[in-house]
Amino acid sequence: MPSNQEGGHLIGSRCRSCGEVFFPQQTACTHCFKQDMEVVPLSTRGKLHSYTAIRQRPPDYKGEAMPLLVGEIDLPEMVRVTTPLTKCVIEELVIDMEMELVLEPLYRDDAGREVISFKFKPLSR
Repeated sequence: MPSNQEGGHLIGSRCRSCGEVFFPQQTACTHCFKQDMEVVPLSTRGKLHSYTAIRQRPPDYKGEAMPLLVGEIDLPEMVRVTTPLTKCVIEELVIDMEMELVLEPLYRDDAGREVISFKFKPLSR
C-alpha cells in the first residue's frame, strides 16, 4: 500500500501574485482574485485543529468503520485540510497534536476494487 514515505503527498496551488496557498487546487485566487496559480506539493505533517465523530452512517457511505472520525489538519503552508482520521480513537485525540498523511483504502467500489484516499493519523502511530 502506498504511504507518504513512498512519495505520497497532497497537491495544492499557490497564487504567484500574493502567495496564498489552497487545497484543493484552485484556478483563481480567492484572496487577490488573480488567475496566476502554480501547482505545489503540500507538507505530509500538520497539527490537529479540530475533530468530530460521525456516528450515524451517511447515505451511500461505502466505508465499513463507524464511528467515522473526521478532523481538520493545519499544514505549515497555512492550509487547513478536512480529512478522515485513522489509526486512532476519539479519546486519544488532542487539539494541536502532530498528525501525518497516510494513503489507505477508503472503501471497495461495486467492482470490488479498493478506492484509495488520503487520511491523517497521529504521528506517534
